[in-house]
Amino acid sequence: MTPRTPAPRSRRERPAKPALTYEGIVATAVRLMESEGLQRVTMRRLAQELDTGPASLYVYVANTAELHAAILEELLGAVDLSPAAGKGAAGEGEGESGSKREREGEGEGEGDKREGDWRERLARLLGSYTHVLFAHPSLAHSALIARPSGPNYLALVEAVLALLHEGGVPDAQAAWGVDVLLQVATANAAEHSTRDRTAGAEAEHHALVAALRDASPGTHPRIAALGGDLTSGAPEQRLAWTFRMVINGTATTPRPAR
Repeated sequence: MTPRTPAPRSRRERPAKPALTYEGIVATAVRLMESEGLQRVTMRRLAQELDTGPASLYVYVANTAELHAAILEELLGAVDLSPAAGKGAAGEGEGESGSKREREGEGEGEGDKREGDWRERLARLLGSYTHVLFAHPSLAHSALIARPSGPNYLALVEAVLALLHEGGVPDAQAAWGVDVLLQVATANAAEHSTRDRTAGAEAEHHALVAALRDASPGTHPRIAALGGDLTSGAPEQRLAWTFRMVINGTATTPRPAR
């Protein structure tokens, strides 16, 4: 007996697809990035994953760049902002003279400890942000141009500004400095993520170390004088020093007059 061909199933009998939401789209995009890489997170690929058409996504996300910014915003929720939850704002109970002493490093004792404390905590906060990007290499380079504007990004900016304020950094310098600090952290993550994925990167690094070490004092006296110190230090040490250097610059460099 010839088996009967099953009748086509009516659309009404199929399980209903979950309704699209912004949160669901971003969560799916994050999973797609983690499994296939950011370059695969396009509107068309995401629509395929969600079993819908690309046109449906444009109701929630304008384009791929905005989608990548939304992914970054979601991952910023993993940044450890607890270093900003330490001491209160600078100047509380001290007056302007106390804040000025912290900025200039005058005096000893508790003032110096407090100054070092806010700088170190800010470096830790920036380090946490950088490590979030390290954990998602394909996102690190995109973060150089992505512009998230959600609550996680605002919380990060607020935390950096709060620590600068605690250290007595003038508001004008803090307003420009927060952008520079985050740019430095982002660029560092992008550089290392790109280098880690580049074939032959380790061999190139060893060649550079050898060239610096063997530089002739006659033609490159300063390189020869510093030698191996130019590439010394563990990556974590160099990153922490970079943050402290830029933090110090933000605290001591006035903005140009308008």
